[in-house]
Amino acid sequence: MPELPEVETTRRGLAPHLEGHTVRSARVRQRRLRWPVEKGFERRISGAKILRLERRAKYLLVHTDRGCAIWHLGMSGSLRLVGPECAAEKHDHIDWQLDSGPILRYRDPRRFGALLWTGGEPAEHELLAHLGPEPLSGDFHGDYLFSASRGRRQAVKALIMDGRIVVGVGNIYASEALFLAGIRPDKAAGSISRARYLRLADAIKEVLARAIEQGGTTLRDFIGGDGQPGYFAQQLNVYGRAGQPCPDCGRAIRDLILAQRNTFFCSRCQR
Repeated sequence: MPELPEVETTRRGLAPHLEGHTVRSARVRQRRLRWPVEKGFERRISGAKILRLERRAKYLLVHTDRGCAIWHLGMSGSLRLVGPECAAEKHDHIDWQLDSGPILRYRDPRRFGALLWTGGEPAEHELLAHLGPEPLSGDFHGDYLFSASRGRRQAVKALIMDGRIVVGVGNIYASEALFLAGIRPDKAAGSISRARYLRLADAIKEVLARAIEQGGTTLRDFIGGDGQPGYFAQQLNVYGRAGQPCPDCGRAIRDLILAQRNTFFCSRCQR
C-alpha cells in the first residue's frame, strides 16, 4: 500500500511536469472506485490550470484555478505520465490529457483509491478536517505525543498509527520507528515516559525522512508506460523479518498481530 513516503515521492516526481500546465481534457473509464468519481468531473477539470501539488497525509492535492482534486492511491493505485500513443489497459481508470503532451494516468487494480473534487478549502473537506499534524512538521514532537498519550490504554503502535493523532505513520514505518526508539509496539501508550516519547517522535521523523530520501532515486519511474508503481525498495530493520536476527543484538525478530495488523519487533532491544 502506498504510504506517506511513496505519496510524497509521487508528488515530487510529478510536480515539475504538472505545475503550470493545463488539463486539456479528461476521461474517466471507471467511476466505481472507493468513492464514485462524480458525474461531471471531466467538465470540472478540463481547461483547469494546475497551480501546485501538495500532500496531506496520504492524499495528493492537485490545486487548480477552479478548485482542488483530492487523490488517494488506495492499496494498489499509481499515477504516471505516459505518452498519448500509450494505449490504456484494463486497470487504467482515469486519464488527464495535459497541454504539454503527456497523459497523467491513474491505474488501480483493486479500485480502493479515490478521486474527489472540492471547490472550497481542501483542509475543510470531510476527509481532511479531522487529521492530526504532519509528522515531519514542527507541530509534531515528543511533548505533543506524550500529552496525547495520557490516560490511553491502547498499544503505542495503535496510537502513532491513528491519523487523528499524527498522519501518515503506516504499519511499516510504525514498526521501524518503534524499533529505533527501543519501545515494544504492544506497550500501553499511557505508560510510556515523556523521555521515551521524545525519542519516538525523533525516530518517526528519521524513518520517514530516510524513506523519502530513498524514494528520490526513483523519481524517473513516474515517467513511462509500464504501469508499475515507482515505489522504492525499503531498507528495513524489523518489518517483515520474523525469525531473522535483529540487526542490533542478533536475537530473532518476533511478530504478533496488533489491531489486525502484522507487527514486528525485537524482544531484547524493545521494552
